[in-house]
Amino acid sequence: MPIFSSDSEDEVAPSSKLFSRERSVHTLLGGGQVADVLLWRDKKISSAILAAVTIIWFLFEVVEYNFITLLCHIFITSMLIIFIWSTAADLFNWAPPQIPKMVLQDSIFRDVASTFHIKFNKLLFQVIYIACGNDLKVFAMAVLLLWLVSLIGNYISSLNLLFLGILSLETLPFLYERYEKEVDYLVGKVYRRMRKIYRKFDSKVLDKIPRGPMNGKKAK
Repeated sequence: MPIFSSDSEDEVAPSSKLFSRERSVHTLLGGGQVADVLLWRDKKISSAILAAVTIIWFLFEVVEYNFITLLCHIFITSMLIIFIWSTAADLFNWAPPQIPKMVLQDSIFRDVASTFHIKFNKLLFQVIYIACGNDLKVFAMAVLLLWLVSLIGNYISSLNLLFLGILSLETLPFLYERYEKEVDYLVGKVYRRMRKIYRKFDSKVLDKIPRGPMNGKKAK
């Protein structure tokens, strides 16, 4: 299936879009807050997520922190800060630390659980729908993609793979939206060149391979 809506061999029409899409990148990504984050429409949240993911990757992959060790160190540091603050408040008549009775409300957990439940059900439905062979092209692409990821997983740690995946999600959609015309032109140029190479290979190699009788006819 061609990735461009134009079938021209020499040039791609200015209106040609990658994967023959008609909607904007923001709409394809859902058009909600997730799309705003991935496309850096909300720079504070996008930069905060990217910084947090980078710090986590640095601590676990570079510093080689153990998760339990890191969690304990965070709690120890937090308790020491609260203890020093509370002690200094008594000595110097400062405002003591305000400890909330309830940090997170029950409704937050219910909302998160409900959202996760809905998203997981949609994902599971799509996986079952594809696995049943309703869309053979998507089925083949999904199997190929999973196989490639499994090969990559043999040579890179799961944490590095997760970090690269999040980094790609935070950068590639934004860069593509910003340089959409240039990317469409370059990918279209590569696609046309690959088609020419395949046609030469088809005419010089595949067409010369002897084939058996067609349509059930017996060879004489």
